[in-house]
Amino acid sequence: MRKNIVAGNWKMNKTLQEGVELAKGVEAALNERTPNCDVIIGTPFIHLATIAATVDTKKLGVSAENCADKVSGAYTGEVSAAMVASTGAEYVILGHSERRAYYGETAEILKEKVLLALANNLKVIFCIGEVLEEREAGKEFDVVKAQIEESLFNLSAEDWSKIILAYEPVWAIGTGKTATAEQAQEMHAFIRKTVAEKYGEEVAEATSILYGGSCKPSNAKELFANKDVDGGLIGGASLDVEQFMGIVDAF
Repeated sequence: MRKNIVAGNWKMNKTLQEGVELAKGVEAALNERTPNCDVIIGTPFIHLATIAATVDTKKLGVSAENCADKVSGAYTGEVSAAMVASTGAEYVILGHSERRAYYGETAEILKEKVLLALANNLKVIFCIGEVLEEREAGKEFDVVKAQIEESLFNLSAEDWSKIILAYEPVWAIGTGKTATAEQAQEMHAFIRKTVAEKYGEEVAEATSILYGGSCKPSNAKELFANKDVDGGLIGGASLDVEQFMGIVDAF
């Protein structure tokens, strides 16, 4: 059985003190309910060690938002996968559209990052998705397939089990636009089929595929009702305990 997952991506928000308060708030809210999904928070690097030591990571997973594509060395300002793992974080978000767009992360760079994350026993939340021009040109399936193939299809089936996919239609991030539930299901089913063609039905059926694109309490239930949508990678709504829990409660 694949897992349902709701993962927050705080992006470049919250001071350390505010982040610790938010993490404690999420943990307290989880303690009041029995969620039908795994819950993860993705925090800025400087928060990781403090938050991982503050919350019960068996109940609330902690994720980095990125890691370097190098093991160590003279790379000022970078944070390695080993450093992330040493904080007690269990996950890392890789391939987010903002990293691809603003920081020039290519399929090859992401391939290296994934390998280093897995070598350090981190689970990877790997983001894929098309921009508006690609969707309007009818290329969304080709784009998403290439993103998966070029950065992930070098992995063994065993390593693949540590990958969580997050489909984010880039045109629906922070724009208030959301893919319809039908559009999300169509792409998620395509992604699962793509995985099945490489690794077989059993592996594909065990792969969690999250939706990331302006998911909020008002639309989460409809999105999560689709058989191939296994949860969400949540941006803005993850910065507010009540809104984040509204999405968790959609399961």
